[in-house]
Amino acid sequence: MRDKEAWDIVMEKQRLLQELAALPPEGRRQVERLVLMLKKRYARSSSRRKAKRSPLSHEMFVGMWKDREDLKDSSAWVRSIRKSEWMN
Repeated sequence: MRDKEAWDIVMEKQRLLQELAALPPEGRRQVERLVLMLKKRYARSSSRRKAKRSPLSHEMFVGMWKDREDLKDSSAWVRSIRKSEWMN
């Protein structure tokens, strides 16, 4: 990150802190509750995304056609289907 970009980020954070400090106490409490709610929401969705990720090889559909003789050479099968469907 360039120095100017870093400086702009620091200044933006400083401006936000000043805006927060200028709020009345109830406004600051509302901002705090909002931040806590957002942290919880995004922590849950992040953990769900991580939990759902499993290797593709563990999916039930992987290998479901392994015993089909007509699909042994999948490239040839696709070419054959394309030829028969697109030539008509």
